[in-house]
Amino acid sequence: MSVYRRLEELGLVLPAPLAPGGNYVPAKRAGDMLYLAGQGAARAEGGWHTGKVGRDVSKEDARGHARIVALQVLSTVQHAIGDLDTVEVIKVFGMVNAVPEFTEHPFVINGFSDLLIEVMGEDGRHARSAIGMGSLPNGMTVEIETILRIKR
Repeated sequence: MSVYRRLEELGLVLPAPLAPGGNYVPAKRAGDMLYLAGQGAARAEGGWHTGKVGRDVSKEDARGHARIVALQVLSTVQHAIGDLDTVEVIKVFGMVNAVPEFTEHPFVINGFSDLLIEVMGEDGRHARSAIGMGSLPNGMTVEIETILRIKR
């Protein structure tokens, strides 16, 4: 099934692609590979979802933030290559801004992974790392890097 049809069925709308926050590009193609810069969960009204998971932010809210990043990633890919039906996700590197004793990083990043699989099916399945960080840029709760392969 088309990624676009699945997005529509799920009632999901892709946000506008994020502008880079520094001297980098949001996506870089090398042959049939597409490397995306890390993205945090943007708020609709501007800024970022921020805070330490396990102190200021619940693991469930942080999981929701990871879902937001998944939609942003799809938007970035759409903008970069023009067709979401031509890619598969290869590798995800998920970072969680958490207190030292927090240990449920995979639960948080599953928000990202689950949405990609819901929308893309098997093309959304990927290898992944989910780790904790002492801090992230702008105090973001999550930051996620993605590597994709362009199939055609």
